Amino acid sequence: MASPGLPRHSPDWSSKESRDNYLKPEESSPPQPVLTSPTTITTQHDRLAPTESGLQATSTGLSHSRALLGLHPSAPIDEEHDLAEHSDLWWPKIRMTLKEPFGEFFGTFIMILFGDGSVAQVLLSTGQTSAPGGNGFGGYQSISWGWGLGVMLGIYVAGDSGAYLNPAITFTSCLLRKLPWRRFPIYFIAQVLGAFCASGVVYANYINGINTFEGGPGIRTVPPSKTATAGIFCTYPQADLTKASQFFSEFIASTILMFVIFALKDDTNKGSFSASGNWFPLALFFLIFGLGACFGWDTGYAINLARDFGPRLMSYCVGYGHEVWSSGGYYFWIPMVAPFFGCAFGGLLYDVFLYTGPSPINTPWFGLRELIHPKAAIAERVRQQKEQRMV
Repeated sequence: MASPGLPRHSPDWSSKESRDNYLKPEESSPPQPVLTSPTTITTQHDRLAPTESGLQATSTGLSHSRALLGLHPSAPIDEEHDLAEHSDLWWPKIRMTLKEPFGEFFGTFIMILFGDGSVAQVLLSTGQTSAPGGNGFGGYQSISWGWGLGVMLGIYVAGDSGAYLNPAITFTSCLLRKLPWRRFPIYFIAQVLGAFCASGVVYANYINGINTFEGGPGIRTVPPSKTATAGIFCTYPQADLTKASQFFSEFIASTILMFVIFALKDDTNKGSFSASGNWFPLALFFLIFGLGACFGWDTGYAINLARDFGPRLMSYCVGYGHEVWSSGGYYFWIPMVAPFFGCAFGGLLYDVFLYTGPSPINTPWFGLRELIHPKAAIAERVRQQKEQRMV
């Protein structure tokens, strides 16, 4: 669950305004002395090569490593920080090289902490009379709140990466918004690892409550067991759903997710108001809350491979057994596959009927020519991305 995201150096470059802001030269003061040793003084121009603003930062020496990872050669970092003396240290260099993947990792991490944490609190406290109201600490609406807040805060955390937090959204942005395909693998890995690690933290935090709810240490069950706690971490379908219904539930929720995200990010379709920019994370909160409130019952609205597969793998590792894969008639593949189809369809739907900007849909034959001549299409896309300094 989540979305492309935030300002300031958003590397998805789908917004012309973002590209202009990123590439716009900033005024710089004359080079100041930098003490590099007790006996040697150099200027920033001596230490660094020139850029558009007259200075080159430490991150420029990392451009090759970043390009190999599929990232933009220039790291999304403030020039002042990039020119600072500490930027030459080994860890700042690693951080600059992997800044966007780190953003996707921790953005997804935060999303899962709040999402899985809300499910754990509601489930494990069911019927607890000591709670305010005498019936546990929260209801289903608490889960919608938890996931909505998790997505919103995750977007703030992962702002410089584009805050996708969802492989299906990353995929659709590559397909329709010219996010370079080479960026997809590293983002995918970061998102899955972030979800895996965060679910492990939730498990460790609630392990005593899980032991009590399940009936003792070492007992771990999955739905439809009445004491199952595997649903804290990943989704399981209602028992009466067919495979087609399972797939359609995830497909329709993913379609809505992507369609609305593209609408929110489209500055040419805002009328007299705007939900992009600083309002975008809050708008995503309401979108995720609404999806949970309206489309969450059938399959748990995973709508995100990383959100479901990462925690599912974690639950398998801590002892929930092979049932995490076989439950629901081997349902596990549905939330891995359906979101890609749903998000792609939602993005296409928006572009066909509402979007007037650059898109494969707004080319001759709705972009089908690219499918017929893929090599030429790839070469042209790479050329355009180099011109726009996206790669």
